[in-house]
Amino acid sequence: MDLEGVIGNSPVKKDSWKTVLTLAYQSLGVVYGDLSTSPLYVYKSTFAEDIQHSETNEEIYGVLSFVFWTLTLIPLLKYVFIVLRADDNGEGGTFALYSLLCRHARISTLPNCQLADEELSAYNKDVILSDNKSSIGSSLKYTLEKHRVLQKMLLILALIGTCMVIGDGVLTPALSVFSAVSGLELSMSKEHHQYVEVPVACAILVFLFSLQHYGTHRVGFLFAPIVITWLLCISAIGVYNIFHWNPHVFKALSPYYMYKFLKKTQKGGWMSLGGILLCITGSEAMYADLGHFSQLSIKIAFTCLVYPSLILAYMGQAAYLSKHHNIESDYRIGFYVSVPEKLRWPVLAIAILAAVVGSQAIITGTFSIIKQCSALGCFPRVKIIHTSSKIHGQIYIPEINWTLMLLCLAITVGFRDTKHMGNASGLAVITVMLVTTCLMSLVIVLCWHQSIFFAICFIIFFGSVEALYFSASLIKFLEGAWFPIALSFIFLVVMYVWHYGTLKKYEFDVQNKVSINWILSLGPNLGIVRVRGIGLIHTELVSGIPAIFSHFVTNLPAFHQVVVFLCIKSVPVPHVRPDERFLVGRVGPKEYRLYRCIARYGYRDIHKDDLEFEKDLVCSIAEFIRSEKPQCSLGIEDVECDGKMTVVGTTSSNLDGIRMCEDDGDFSQMAGTSELKELKNPEKLRKRVRFVVPESPRIDTDTREELQELMDAREAGMAFILGHCYVRAKSGSSLMKRLVINLGYDFLRRNSRGPTYALGIPCASTLEVGMIYLV
Repeated sequence: MDLEGVIGNSPVKKDSWKTVLTLAYQSLGVVYGDLSTSPLYVYKSTFAEDIQHSETNEEIYGVLSFVFWTLTLIPLLKYVFIVLRADDNGEGGTFALYSLLCRHARISTLPNCQLADEELSAYNKDVILSDNKSSIGSSLKYTLEKHRVLQKMLLILALIGTCMVIGDGVLTPALSVFSAVSGLELSMSKEHHQYVEVPVACAILVFLFSLQHYGTHRVGFLFAPIVITWLLCISAIGVYNIFHWNPHVFKALSPYYMYKFLKKTQKGGWMSLGGILLCITGSEAMYADLGHFSQLSIKIAFTCLVYPSLILAYMGQAAYLSKHHNIESDYRIGFYVSVPEKLRWPVLAIAILAAVVGSQAIITGTFSIIKQCSALGCFPRVKIIHTSSKIHGQIYIPEINWTLMLLCLAITVGFRDTKHMGNASGLAVITVMLVTTCLMSLVIVLCWHQSIFFAICFIIFFGSVEALYFSASLIKFLEGAWFPIALSFIFLVVMYVWHYGTLKKYEFDVQNKVSINWILSLGPNLGIVRVRGIGLIHTELVSGIPAIFSHFVTNLPAFHQVVVFLCIKSVPVPHVRPDERFLVGRVGPKEYRLYRCIARYGYRDIHKDDLEFEKDLVCSIAEFIRSEKPQCSLGIEDVECDGKMTVVGTTSSNLDGIRMCEDDGDFSQMAGTSELKELKNPEKLRKRVRFVVPESPRIDTDTREELQELMDAREAGMAFILGHCYVRAKSGSSLMKRLVINLGYDFLRRNSRGPTYALGIPCASTLEVGMIYLV
């Protein structure tokens, strides 16, 4: 259940140029698949209805000018030079920005945050470009921390961006594959084409989603060559069209042609911006996939290959269309009409492969962001399968995969053209970019401590450009743009209901936790028989004794000799280092044998379901017992040392600490040095458990006895006590609260997965207790 290679790709920023160029090569297949396929549908969507291609070429030149400056301002200037610098310990995306803000302004919505979390190494690696904290920035921080309404608005803003990313995960595969397959229209009549295009696109989509459970690493080595071949192909065709049809097309790059375009087309030109917007589809992936690569590698790949290739492709299409005005119908103004006839079939094959690669990237990104939402308590728990043991970001979520597939098929069959798909996709893309711009302006002030003037300039300049495109996309609400709004609204309701119910449930736990004085009044044996074994009680509390424990003590005649209150929590950082994984402390006096263990994970960490977690847990408690300071264990008034918890790493990261062996074989190989000695249980039991501890400093008698008891308990076995809660709104609650809690949250809870670590627990070792939560 621990993370392998969690920091595996963090040092790439200081690696050699060979490593950087290798990462840049790999990023082409993962990051830029969606962006590189945009020439398939931009001109076709732009000229679909709102404007017409005339003899004066003012329309085509104006569109080319808009495409050039949009690609220059948004992906190049905004993302490459500014947004990529706002990484969260190497991670990017909407939740990375939100996580940065949560840490700097302490506005995290996670209920069980602790001051100890701020001591994590990842927590303290802040991006600070200036030491002068402005008074305006301090007042803004104070305002956010004081007003809960602003915190909720910020959370909703981040969730809206997340929901639109999920919507993009539905629309991009449908649009990319459908546009690639549309090349068949030039080889058959339109009557036959409409009966072939949709079935072929649906078959490719089903095939694409059916392969997801294998993981992208199995075919990932093909992704980069496919995208590179596609980029070289469209750039070569673009250069050919420029020199063969219109070498003077480069003059359309002047912003003057945007003015002429809008002056002539007026409202139609403004509405056509929704099609032009599609040229930056996939730009957000540069930031969202930052954790898999590095800033420099993504910048090199975009500026040296992707950006020039796209510009040449769009210029080539414009050059061809500027000399061809007798277009039979609007569907023949697409990408393939500008491809030389002899090359159309090979280009069609490469386009379909490139569309599959681009779709794969956004599908994987959707899995990743839903995992992050789930880790931060904003999405119901789902089954997460890790398809690669080496690359931590490659995951597969069955429920989400098949949901995306059904929605993609519904979009393809329902819309049946790139016009409506483009309108829907454009609104999803520009909404995500607007959310990024808003959050980025706060990061500039609160995290970078820059002038408020710089943040205002950033949001006004880029926000006005994106707002222009947003308005053009929103005006086409009835022509396809309604879909991402409806889908995002559904996901937003699901996320907020789950988050609200989770918070209320935690508040109930806090209000009903058991007093330590009640435990002390029972005595060391808790008034019952203590039997051999470890009782592991799962709780969301990071302090205090959960109410579920009092149910056991008052209703059962016996309980385990060692009790561990386990809390598995997420912290607002992408990764937690293995040597900082556990916080271990003692509950009550030493002779009670009650321990608290908090396992901390970042929102991008992997929870592996294996027996290593149990081993790490027991070893962390043993290491705490060995290294515990006497003053903490002897305190009487401060019997619950929650404020004196010890940071303990996993077994693999703490080579100098206690190690444990549970097999019956010879342990001499592991304990073959003079610096180690064994604590052996003299009795012969079904499972032999042995601790190997450092020889110096010497272990006193009480500590040795406590370790012996822990070994005995581990040999006897471990029982997992899970709470099965039924959350209901308390009497007197409003109608809305009763609907949200009794219907919405209850439905999501009953249809979501249990705790991740509990999936691999044998049923014979599990005891589930039902409790009613009146919130």
